[in-house]
Amino acid sequence: MPVVVLSGFLGSGKTTLLNHLLGNRGGTRIGVVVNDFGSIEIDAMAVAGQVGDSMVSLGGGCLCCAVDGSELDTYLEKLSAPVHRIDVIVIEASGLAEPQEMIRMLVASENPAIRYGGMVQVVDAAEFDSTRGEHPESDRHLTVADLVVLNKTDRVDAAERARIEGELGALCPGTPVVAADHGRIDPELLFDRRPWTETQGQLSFEDLIAQARDALDAVDAGDAEHEEDGDHTGHAHTVYESTEFVSDQAMNPRRFIDFLDRRPAGLYRIKGYAYFGVPGHEERYEVHAVGRFLRFAPQPWGRGEARLTQLVLIGAGTDGPALLRELEACREPAPQHAPPESMWGVLRYVDRPAEAETEPEPEPYDPEPYGDPDPDSDPESADL
Repeated sequence: MPVVVLSGFLGSGKTTLLNHLLGNRGGTRIGVVVNDFGSIEIDAMAVAGQVGDSMVSLGGGCLCCAVDGSELDTYLEKLSAPVHRIDVIVIEASGLAEPQEMIRMLVASENPAIRYGGMVQVVDAAEFDSTRGEHPESDRHLTVADLVVLNKTDRVDAAERARIEGELGALCPGTPVVAADHGRIDPELLFDRRPWTETQGQLSFEDLIAQARDALDAVDAGDAEHEEDGDHTGHAHTVYESTEFVSDQAMNPRRFIDFLDRRPAGLYRIKGYAYFGVPGHEERYEVHAVGRFLRFAPQPWGRGEARLTQLVLIGAGTDGPALLRELEACREPAPQHAPPESMWGVLRYVDRPAEAETEPEPEPYDPEPYGDPDPDSDPESADL
């Protein structure tokens, strides 16, 4: 299961964003690790009661742990136990934590049930300059972020927001920046939401939130009679566009990696499966991208399952038809003739066993029709 790190300085809005994820997760079971025992302010915990070092189970399937850094592995092992049926774990780091240390712990973890799922840095737009002045290390934190959420944009004007976005572009070039107020981002940017299918016994935390939201929507509807029926202006899902790509033809791994390396900053999330069909690599490869974080995971095909590439691309300000044209150009009609070396770009984003420190020497191959590897590419550059 993916483990997403939620980082940001005190007051940036991490807890608000986390509560938003908890309240808009569909049927997804979220394990939450709070790395700030001294000041727990999660609304979900207030529902369940005082939280100590033990886990708290909510009706909707959230498990929350209040821990310090030394206990992280222990609690991740507990949360990833099959009995809890958790789909994703979100770690809310302390406002004074060093996120790169937490990332390093996750990447080096020997727990086979979890995988690092990207780091999200929350930035307070209203306190951007003062935070950088008081905490210069914030610039370093931005450099390891895979996605930046510029929060509290409702507290700055358009010119100030544009200035901050320009500063962020210089501090962490290539890292996507999502603007938000009150931490309201689409959870689909971080994890897949499952449909909510059941309620057992008393109303769950999510049911209560849904009821409250319906009541507020009804009030809003009464105050905004001029709006057309079905108008969802301002809702998170209207900010993003979703593009779907399906191909029954294999993908050329080099061209596909080139597409991913050049993906526009507004393309926040890519998920799905890719089929390459290269000899020795006929599995399907799960694709998971959050911001600039990218990970492939080879998986066996199901019996009788069609060999397809199926991708969903979520972004803002993206050109859907152009993305589809680029993906169409990644198709490969004769994958059986591809050399194994053509998969190098993909394999650098696949988790490997810790003992696999060296790669076998490649056999000589004919570079046509794939062309020589890019001599400037860095096979070691991956997550950070």
